[in-house]
Amino acid sequence: MLEVAITRTDPEFADLPLPTYATEGAAGMDVCAAVREPLALPPGGIVLVPTALAIALPPGYECQVRSRSGLAARYGVFALNSPGTIDSDYRGEIRIILANFGKETFWIRRGDRIAQLVVAAYERVRWRVVQELPPSARGSGGFGSTGRDAIPHAP
Repeated sequence: MLEVAITRTDPEFADLPLPTYATEGAAGMDVCAAVREPLALPPGGIVLVPTALAIALPPGYECQVRSRSGLAARYGVFALNSPGTIDSDYRGEIRIILANFGKETFWIRRGDRIAQLVVAAYERVRWRVVQELPPSARGSGGFGSTGRDAIPHAP
């Protein structure tokens, strides 16, 4: 198991839980809002929600910020720029960009689980310019080329 250093950026929120896995099989850890007063997220609005947490990932790892499915399905609230990336050399506070695509104001309260964090390994690459790419069965087909043959039209 990977061990990651974490610190609280504001002692006022020391009572909030650290990011935690909700179940044994969960890939993402729920992260909580560190707000002093309820924060309104109006329909069509975007807010940057503090967590009062900062981390130090080892090189070769990133922390991805993802939406919570329950917030998306019930309220239309998404982590914008999802998955967002927290780089291994970033030491500032983790803040979550939330957007409300729902029809009603969504209230964010102290300790609300607002997003998920997934720590993942990545590879750095060095580009090698070539004259031609090797062939593949798919070729240059994209944007739905492996899905439906035709786009359905309204009657």
